[in-house]
Amino acid sequence: MRFYKLKALCLLFLFALTSQAQETENIYLSGKDFKHPVTWDFMCTDGYNSKLWSTINVPSNWELEGFGEYTYGRWYKELNQDEPSKEEGFYKYKFSVPQKYKNQNVTIVFGGSMTDTEVKINGKLAGPIHQGGFYEFKYDITPLINYNGENLLEVHVSKHSANNTVNNAERKTDWWLFGGIYRPVWLEIAPNSYIKHVAVDAKMDGSLKANLNLVNLPDNSKIEALIKPIGSNEIFKTVTIPLKNKDTHQIISAQWSNIKPWNPESPNLYTLTLNLISEGKTLHTSKTKIGFRTLEFLKKDGIYVNGKKIIMKGINRHTIWPESGRSTDKTISILDVNLIKDMNMNAVRFHYPPDTHFLEACDSLGLFVLNEVAGWQNGYDTKTGTQLIKETVQRDVNHPSVIIWDHGNEGGWNYDIDHVFHEYDPQKRIVIHPWSDFDGWDTHHYPTYLTGMHRFNNGENVFFPTEFMHGTYDNGIGAGLEDFWTRYKQSPLFAGGFMWAMLDEAVLRTDWTGEQKYDSKGNLASDGVLGPHREKEGSFFTVKEVWSPIQFKEKQITSKFDGSFFVTNDYIFTNLNTCKLEYRVLKASANILYTNDKAEVIVSKPINIENIEPGETRKIQFDVPKNFFEGDWLEITATDKYGREIYTWSWPIHKASYFANKLINVENIKKEAKIDKTDSEIQLSCKALTLVLHAKTGQIIKIKNQKGNVPFTNGPDPVGMKAEVENVSVKETKDAVICVFKYAGGIDTATWTLYNDGRLKLEMIFLKNAGRNSGFDGAFFEGAINQFGVTFNFPEDGVKGLKWLGNGPYHVWKNRIKGTTLGLWEKDYNTTVTGESFENLVYPEFKGYHANFIAGNLKTNKGDYKFFSENDKLFLRLFTPDLPKHAVSKVFPQPRFPEGNISFMYEIPAMRAFKPLDHQGPESQPTNIRIKSGDEGIPMTLWFDFRDN
Repeated sequence: MRFYKLKALCLLFLFALTSQAQETENIYLSGKDFKHPVTWDFMCTDGYNSKLWSTINVPSNWELEGFGEYTYGRWYKELNQDEPSKEEGFYKYKFSVPQKYKNQNVTIVFGGSMTDTEVKINGKLAGPIHQGGFYEFKYDITPLINYNGENLLEVHVSKHSANNTVNNAERKTDWWLFGGIYRPVWLEIAPNSYIKHVAVDAKMDGSLKANLNLVNLPDNSKIEALIKPIGSNEIFKTVTIPLKNKDTHQIISAQWSNIKPWNPESPNLYTLTLNLISEGKTLHTSKTKIGFRTLEFLKKDGIYVNGKKIIMKGINRHTIWPESGRSTDKTISILDVNLIKDMNMNAVRFHYPPDTHFLEACDSLGLFVLNEVAGWQNGYDTKTGTQLIKETVQRDVNHPSVIIWDHGNEGGWNYDIDHVFHEYDPQKRIVIHPWSDFDGWDTHHYPTYLTGMHRFNNGENVFFPTEFMHGTYDNGIGAGLEDFWTRYKQSPLFAGGFMWAMLDEAVLRTDWTGEQKYDSKGNLASDGVLGPHREKEGSFFTVKEVWSPIQFKEKQITSKFDGSFFVTNDYIFTNLNTCKLEYRVLKASANILYTNDKAEVIVSKPINIENIEPGETRKIQFDVPKNFFEGDWLEITATDKYGREIYTWSWPIHKASYFANKLINVENIKKEAKIDKTDSEIQLSCKALTLVLHAKTGQIIKIKNQKGNVPFTNGPDPVGMKAEVENVSVKETKDAVICVFKYAGGIDTATWTLYNDGRLKLEMIFLKNAGRNSGFDGAFFEGAINQFGVTFNFPEDGVKGLKWLGNGPYHVWKNRIKGTTLGLWEKDYNTTVTGESFENLVYPEFKGYHANFIAGNLKTNKGDYKFFSENDKLFLRLFTPDLPKHAVSKVFPQPRFPEGNISFMYEIPAMRAFKPLDHQGPESQPTNIRIKSGDEGIPMTLWFDFRDN
């Protein structure tokens, strides 16, 4: 039986490559990440592939490597499962340390191991068993090392902790429970005298204080401190600071001029180099990336960074990747921070300390971070919690992105050890208890729109909900966000909020062999605005627009348009004159729906921004070009000073009726259409098309073109109202035949016109004298309406795609229209269920409501069918999105859709955001309408081109 592999030669080579005279050397025993692992010997005690020694990649979670059992943290509640297996993993690995390191300090470091971890070197314990799965821990193994010989590393990892408070804090949770050494393992080789740890407090004025932990400090030692800006060759003076003899804990101070402070909009970083010098010799060099910034936390006021009051636009993120669990890499961290920045967010929060490379990405790309010690609704005991807080703060204290310490979540704290954060943090960042009203900081979770009662509405504490806008399936995140944000920003006590959550946390099940491979435990882990592989859901773009640091005041373009807009600067630190604006005028050809043509850009020019400070609203303007009104819509794209797109806005240049007349093909055919009427049917026909209507209901019985039947039937069927045909009349003109249905009820008239060339028009008037013989109760007119329009039947089978002019490309809800823009869009048919279709997650989703529909070509395997609207702000309903199949608790995945398959709507329902709609803002509420004598009613004019063309 083989227990381990000899890696001595490889490790010796690594030592030779990385050896440097004074800096601490990091020598990896594992891979640096899951994509570049090192193989160790391994045996798992239970579950898949257990009780036999084999090998495993390190770092990794052993479930994703085919060992043990998958467990989700809600096993005891919604999942109603027995207590999960208590797997243990045994690791072995051999390494060598050259003789030249004999008189130096050797420390073994574990970036993270789940959960209880016992470490032995050459059969001897390296130190006490470490408890807590999300923390970096280390042991001084200098006296245990054999030099110029083999060293045996043995690691015993228990997935289930022997400490019940650790299990309650980390494993009775709403997330996946994994096992194994999932972050890197390395040796730190330091000289005999060295700087063991540095904790800095670097202010925006260039002043710096640093707490130093020193080992074997010689007499008459000093520190030489220097800084170098990252990405610049600017030179700063070296500051020399004498040290007190023999003190292992010392505080040093330095001051530099003309530094550039750090903030998330300008994340300026410096490398702080500290040289420990004695007798003219540099004994050790410590290098730390820092940012100069000043934090102020003022109760009953707000949070200030560099003197500016901040509002955090944030999201909660789990560290996870579908194929590797919690074992990730720097590339994923950079990807995620960029995606957060792309949504115009400036902040992120976790439920446990993230990977160091994620914090480094937050530092360099610019995000505020709420760094959390785990404790999901249950806290650690005092002894364990004290150690884990120390490990968290010592690892992360120097990251300028970290501005707040979170102690647990939703009850998962221990009041007795709040003070420990400040013992290791010279910056004295505030400590919050997420979801509670604690110490002047109100972080209430999932507040309603009208949250009050000594909280937001009548509160006196600074308000920043650390969770809100829960995103299960397609719910929340973007739905209703604008209302919440507009209201909360009205309070000077509002400091921002953090949406739940960034990702659908699905994992690839190595133990599943069926069609379904990815598991999110139904609705329990599908809370994200992004899919597991970071696929963008519709709410991604809603957030991007609502949280854009440039906000345009509402405006419509008419013949009086002078090129001006009013814009607000919603940055905290940045003048808009550092951003770029460009406008484009786009034109669609007249036959664009009948061909593969794309829209043409007929003008593209920059817009000058002279000076707009944060918080200001000012006018911007461009010279309207002579050919402007030859275009069909205007786009304006904003990019920040780093070239990142802020958002692209669009405005129609003409009304919908203009587009309908422009885009539908017209043929010059002389008198050809005819009409036939019986007691039961009315037939309108020409060479290109035949329409058969039911004389009693007014609905389509059949449509036929030269290729055969057109499967568009059973409409117009009223939605949100009732209507009954009273009488019908017909007439002929030289250009067309016309059939007019007169209704009692919500529809007043429906006029069908078939033109000689086969174009078909339906003109309807709603709610004109609607109370007459309608059978409605009065509540219809002055009460709630969440659906209003007409619907038709159309088979979903055989549909291939849609090309359309309107807002897109994502489907919308009444309270999530932001994030779609007017343009020419195309998408293929798909059956994506957001939060579930992980094996084939195609975006944008095909089905659902589409805003501001102007014209579209529905492509099927039996032909193309074109639809046109003469009414602005009309919604196209395109089939009904499928419901999720794997929910494990009561959820409300989507509102009820109307009957039929294709609908044209003036009013559509809102999507709930975790809590009922009546807890949300005005844009989430049903509308109402009052009909009065003399009203002309509400028109809806639709065109259909069902000809064979």
